[in-house]
Amino acid sequence: MKRLCNATNLPEAHLLAGWLSQRGIRVRVFNANAAGALGELPVDAASPQIWLEDPRDEARARESLEAFRREASGPGRPCLACGEENPPAFELCWACGKSLPP
Repeated sequence: MKRLCNATNLPEAHLLAGWLSQRGIRVRVFNANAAGALGELPVDAASPQIWLEDPRDEARARESLEAFRREASGPGRPCLACGEENPPAFELCWACGKSLPP
């Protein structure tokens, strides 16, 4: 196993892990319950971490994370079904669950 990156918080860690898993990259989230130790442990040791199960996936995983960051920084997307504005990286509407246009 090899550490790929730290996440800002636990929801982000699971979002990134899901993104990578959908692309066939097996990962694990470590330090999921370590936030309570912040202050007793260094920030790097207490923040959620994404680890690769197979270190050979590192280049592909880093490319996938970069693609995620590019998509997440674009304009929001309106849902055609309910009109709700969604973050750019979402594939389903957060309000009604319908698929979003590409």
